[in-house]
Amino acid sequence: MKKGVLLVNLGSPDSTDPKDVKKYLDEFLMDPRVIDVPRWARILLVRGIILNTRPKKSAEAYSKIWWEEGSPLIVISERLKEKVQQHLNIPVGLAMRYGSMTLKKGLQALVDQGVEEVLTIPLYPQFAMATTETIDVKVAELQKEFFPDLKIESLPAFYHRDDYIEVLSKSIGEQLKDLDYEHLLFSYHGVPERHIKKSDITQSHCKIDGSCCVTASKAHQYCYRHQCLDTTRRVAEKLQLKEGTYSSSFQSRLGFDPWLQPYTDRTIERFGKEGMKKMAIVTPAFVSDCLETLEEIAMEGEEIFHEVGGKEFTTIPCLNDRDDFAQLLANWIEEWRIVTVETAIA
Repeated sequence: MKKGVLLVNLGSPDSTDPKDVKKYLDEFLMDPRVIDVPRWARILLVRGIILNTRPKKSAEAYSKIWWEEGSPLIVISERLKEKVQQHLNIPVGLAMRYGSMTLKKGLQALVDQGVEEVLTIPLYPQFAMATTETIDVKVAELQKEFFPDLKIESLPAFYHRDDYIEVLSKSIGEQLKDLDYEHLLFSYHGVPERHIKKSDITQSHCKIDGSCCVTASKAHQYCYRHQCLDTTRRVAEKLQLKEGTYSSSFQSRLGFDPWLQPYTDRTIERFGKEGMKKMAIVTPAFVSDCLETLEEIAMEGEEIFHEVGGKEFTTIPCLNDRDDFAQLLANWIEEWRIVTVETAIA
């Protein structure tokens, strides 16, 4: 069977026009795995409230980080895809969960090249309902409706793989090498606390009480909080960071429900108020720089830090299209290709 790969990222509006941003936000926020309330309540919240105010503000934020070539997330993802393709002799495609670069288009492009077996790679190191799960669910729906003869597998969360931690640590270490800083903050995208409990396959382990994430459990396979904290721990060990010089936080909360804490913006503010003058921040829940890293962290975060007395605020880039990250993805794809061939022969 001819094999192919589909890299999948979040997505982006087609432009910074508020109309395009509104269309994108509607698709994104109406996803029941992003805002997991009954549909009637989601319609009331998203289309009755959020989309009447947020698109203009979000459009202004996108305009601050938009590149001449287009959305940074899209451009970076395309560059990464091209680099991965250079290492492989099977087709590599790219799609987004939301926006015009749809999963259906991505799968169809591979099928048009004769592909019969696909490996989807959600470009998220940690598993979450609103990221990996919504991609896998949407792909399954499309497979059933449009591609019944297509065999599809998905790459699981890779936050704990030694080769990934090696690449991530190297990218962070390069930025810290000659940097004078007091604290390194690992900022992860936030999710509502209820998402953590909904993803608990044991239905009993996750308490979000400070101990469950460090107590061995099969629930960790789908626990976003554990996987984020474990990413920090592994990188800290690899870089031999001293205890007390690093920590984790969660950004981008929405609404009034309890979200994972501590919150990044409040953590940055607290650092400055406590007298910290030099901090660095990295965002390991993202592999591509985007609105949440380029505007929310690099602009808004720095502004908060300076307002409360901080002096030097260093934002460490995501892995983006680093050569070693592209090679790593290609290695995983080649491993999958070899295993599936051997399995078919057996």
